[in-house]
Amino acid sequence: MSKNKENIRVAIVGVGNCANSLYQGLTYYVGYTEGQERDGIMKSRIGGYSVSNIEVVAAFDVDRRKVGKCFREAMWEKPNCTPEYEPNVPDGPMVQMGPIMDGVPSLMEDYPDDEAFRVADLEPVDVAQVLVDRKVDILINYLPVGSQKATEWYVDQCLKAGVSLLNCIPVFIASNPEWEQKFIDAGIPLVGDDMKSQFGASILSQMLQELAFARGLNVNAHIQRNVGGNTDFLNMVDQSRLKYKKVSKENVIRSQHIIRGVDPEESFLHAGPSEYIRYYKDNKVANFRVEMEGFLGAPVTLDARLSVIDSPNSGGVVIDAVRYLKVAREMGIVGALRGPSAFTQKTPPQQLMFSETLYECDALSQRELTRFTKRQTKPYDSKKLYKICPSHNKDVE
Repeated sequence: MSKNKENIRVAIVGVGNCANSLYQGLTYYVGYTEGQERDGIMKSRIGGYSVSNIEVVAAFDVDRRKVGKCFREAMWEKPNCTPEYEPNVPDGPMVQMGPIMDGVPSLMEDYPDDEAFRVADLEPVDVAQVLVDRKVDILINYLPVGSQKATEWYVDQCLKAGVSLLNCIPVFIASNPEWEQKFIDAGIPLVGDDMKSQFGASILSQMLQELAFARGLNVNAHIQRNVGGNTDFLNMVDQSRLKYKKVSKENVIRSQHIIRGVDPEESFLHAGPSEYIRYYKDNKVANFRVEMEGFLGAPVTLDARLSVIDSPNSGGVVIDAVRYLKVAREMGIVGALRGPSAFTQKTPPQQLMFSETLYECDALSQRELTRFTKRQTKPYDSKKLYKICPSHNKDVE
């Protein structure tokens, strides 16, 4: 890319394990270019931007062990527990106090300091003003699952400051036409909702579903269960915070039925977190059972187990999504990015086949318009273009 192109200026909400892994990756992959590739990054360049063009310039949290410290120090404070892969990260910005709202479940009080959040007794900063002052392009939402009010508050700050949103949690913003229309009216793009890991349970479930249907099998049952020991799993011990997480994870499986015109109610579908086990730390273990019928109705059953370090498994996907958003901003594309959202998120505004997501992302990385992005470069009304169904958003041109 040209030397005069500015960096992608990013703000992060929630300096947890995912933010830690992302920040390590921004140093680990410095100098990563085609011909000198290191494993783990899907695209060396997107619209001319490499990993080294991403710069974290602002960060917000509520934990007293993190607020007031530089990012490098804050990201290793408890209850973070992800492994260290890159020791030479820069200090980064000072972590500032954000609003608490519904970002901290009360059950955290029942767990030891090393496992749970501990809220700082400080007033939140003016987030919108910080975004403006730091010239932020994109805000990454890493708030805990179930932070509906806090997420919506940060979304409003993005709209005030003209900042794009990368929504990595299952609070439905990009997939909600009313919220999307606000970004359209503000003239900025967004990506969401609920980050899909590089090789995690959701993308594996999606590909198993696609493979079964492509080979002519009926899926009678698809069950996915997850166990982990980080604060994400502890947070979800509070069942009241799980509602949209479960919906989001099951959307990945259900969407393949709907794309093919198959009633998802004909299959038993289940996906979601099942248990918090502190011993696992940032390791996540997913178990799958897929019961199918093949030729002559003969039974086919798949039982599988996937073990991953949870937080770095999403870092590379976030790095791609950030660059897609920056390119879209420069191209004048507004609203929720269909291809990158379907590629990187569990509940995008429109579910697509995996091959379609690759096509859309490749086109955007080459700064080429597609059937989706052509109509997003001029004023449009998301409510007229998309009908929202309970579990799937379907194009109704």
